[in-house]
Amino acid sequence: MTLLLALRGTTWRCSGHLLARHFSQAARRGERPGGEWLSRLRLDDLAPTSRSAGGLELLFGLFPCLLALQAARRRVARLLLQAGRSGLQGERAELLRVAEARDIPVLRLRRQKLDALCGYQVHQGVCMEVSPLRPRPWTEAGEVRPGGDPQQLWLVLEGLQDPRNLGAVLRSAHFLGVEKLIVSQRNSCPLTPIVSKASAGAVEVMDVFSTDDLEGFLQAKAQQGWLVAGTVGCRGPEISQSSEIPITSCLEFLWDRPTLLVLGNESSGLSQEVQASCQLLLTILPGRQLPPGLESLNVSVAAGIILHSICSQRKGFSGDGKREQILQDSQEPLVTPEGPRAAQHPRLSSGSEKQRQDGG
Repeated sequence: MTLLLALRGTTWRCSGHLLARHFSQAARRGERPGGEWLSRLRLDDLAPTSRSAGGLELLFGLFPCLLALQAARRRVARLLLQAGRSGLQGERAELLRVAEARDIPVLRLRRQKLDALCGYQVHQGVCMEVSPLRPRPWTEAGEVRPGGDPQQLWLVLEGLQDPRNLGAVLRSAHFLGVEKLIVSQRNSCPLTPIVSKASAGAVEVMDVFSTDDLEGFLQAKAQQGWLVAGTVGCRGPEISQSSEIPITSCLEFLWDRPTLLVLGNESSGLSQEVQASCQLLLTILPGRQLPPGLESLNVSVAAGIILHSICSQRKGFSGDGKREQILQDSQEPLVTPEGPRAAQHPRLSSGSEKQRQDGG
């Protein structure tokens, strides 16, 4: 048995070396990676590894993996592709090209194997063994220069615990132009592969920071001239009477200076300490009388509505020239003859019905 395991390990090392070598030669000849060679790779030639022991996790989904490769923030051990295609096109071909350029081993696995590896998540035939992605300290976020653009918007999240909520918030924030995102270290969801998939890869390219003293961070930014705007659910007239902080509809908010928008936990909202650090509270007014239990929205839905109401005030946001340029940029391909367009992210747009069915 020991000899058999040793032989399997040798087989993997040899096949991985030959694969990387073949892709390097193909790239120098200007050929598209994949094709006939990809179809001849041994199926399930996956040497057993301990991702936890190596500090690795399994990222899954086409665009999370592609954007992670392009952003180069993670260490990538292996790219795992689903068997069954004789060649790769579009973003999948680009994924393979970037992996080859970084000498990352590529393996083909049967669908059942990939399903089991990623816990039966929607992987779209693409997985990668990568190092975890962690927020940076908020002290590295930088400062707004005096006299700079007054329409700066940072999003602050206190205690979001559902990875899909966090991913959806990240996707909306990146799409609408939020510059930076700050998360509290206490009781917050880490930046897991599920977060990356729910964000369609936005977490791989967005600036995410963290702090262990959220109240201190908010107070420091307020002293620098930032407006700290919290959020509350619409619970009727009693909320205005019990709060000393002014409450206004997000539709009536005037964005005229750098702003921190603060969202709270899915069930309890903002803590009393964080709410006390806010200078203003924004709310979403409902369109009807609501029964108890339905006075608030899912945090990712609320984030999208409030962010859009603020960002629509951005200079040039609704101008014809700006809108035409955005539409033109969104129609350009991700892959160009000059190479990948890392700044573009087609999956952060609304997308087609087929894309949504494939897992977003």
